[in-house]
Amino acid sequence: MTKRIFEGQVVSTKMQQTIVVAVDIPKRHKVYGKVIRNTKRFKAHDELGVNLGDIVRIEESTPYSKEVCWKVTEVIEPVEGSKQ
Repeated sequence: MTKRIFEGQVVSTKMQQTIVVAVDIPKRHKVYGKVIRNTKRFKAHDELGVNLGDIVRIEESTPYSKEVCWKVTEVIEPVEGSKQ
């Protein structure tokens, strides 16, 4: 089974080694064909020390806790003024 990989923006870093990443998932409406953007929030384990507003890539992993089963694999675009 392949691991799911998403890219999203960090919206919360208030927990220890856990961040919240908002991922936009575009879907096309069945009847009208308009693209609708759904946002889903994932809790991910962070060992890289990302900052609020960074664009990161997360990957599905074994569970770290009850709600955390994703991990940060890389920082794609750091926010301005961060030390990365």
